Amino acid sequence: MEPSGIASELLDQADAIRRQIEAEKLDSAEAVEQFRVRYLGQRRGSITKLLGRIREAPPHHRREVGQKLNALRAFAKARLSEGLRRSKLQDNAPILPGDITLPGRHRTYTGAVHPITRTLENITDIFARLGFSIADGPEIEDDWHNFTALNFPPDHPARDMQDTLFLEEPKDGKDGVLLRTHTSPVQIRAMNAGKPPFRIIAPGRVYRNETITYKSYCLFHQVEGLVVDEETSMADLKQVLFAFVRAFFGEHVRLRFRPSFFPFTEPSAELDIWWELPDHPAGGQWMEILGSGMIDPNVLESVGIDPERYTGYAFGMGVERPAMLRYHIKDIRMFYENDLRFLTRFQ
Repeated sequence: MEPSGIASELLDQADAIRRQIEAEKLDSAEAVEQFRVRYLGQRRGSITKLLGRIREAPPHHRREVGQKLNALRAFAKARLSEGLRRSKLQDNAPILPGDITLPGRHRTYTGAVHPITRTLENITDIFARLGFSIADGPEIEDDWHNFTALNFPPDHPARDMQDTLFLEEPKDGKDGVLLRTHTSPVQIRAMNAGKPPFRIIAPGRVYRNETITYKSYCLFHQVEGLVVDEETSMADLKQVLFAFVRAFFGEHVRLRFRPSFFPFTEPSAELDIWWELPDHPAGGQWMEILGSGMIDPNVLESVGIDPERYTGYAFGMGVERPAMLRYHIKDIRMFYENDLRFLTRFQ
């Protein structure tokens, strides 16, 4: 049955309002607000008024009238949303040519593992295959764990403010609080907490009060190792380090041990590798990558281990230098600047 009377009147008015909406130019914030009030206002909106008159239509035509008016309201809301979007673009920024809803053409950057993390994971993986477990400790340490237990004498230069970042200076016989200068305190904590034998590595971040240059930074990463057992010897230490260097740098790497001195080991040695440099007059140079030695008996005694029964060795290496050698990086500061031009090299 064709609508007639009030039902027909409502449908005709809906068609007329739709034509008006189609003709509206929503080219400013003021025009958009006027549109909203004119058609969708709660009291005076023409569509709102029509929706209020649905009950006047005969019952058998109310469904048809209601569907048409609801569709009209949805159309008006869609035009209102589009007008709001355009007015905001006009207020905040010039409208760019083309379709601004398209994805940008700029290069996107995918994530990658940082070279320091890669190197650290590679080092720990090699030592894990050599039977070492991983130990961890706090970055904020006390003077006893960082220096005293490791056989640093009270007047050692490393305790000075120019080398160590103290949070609380030692005074009145009280230990100072500092940012650890090496991961060796983890070894002290591990030996205090257990009994020999020990076979651990301690990777982590350390801090030094150093001038920042292309080859030094105020923070860096270390991996230190500790083995304590009966009849442990310097030969065991050299064999482990030979195995590590060949696994990390390749089977054909040239290396050498040099005598050195560290407060917590005796005898002590540094390990160098030959790094080929085509532009160097000698074709390359020896580069120190780690320090090592047999644990000083005083260190074992400080943690309650009998040095007459047990011996041990320790070694420590920075992570940044092997990473610089492996990835041909000449400036240590590049690791910490978060420059995308540098980081995208490792995708």
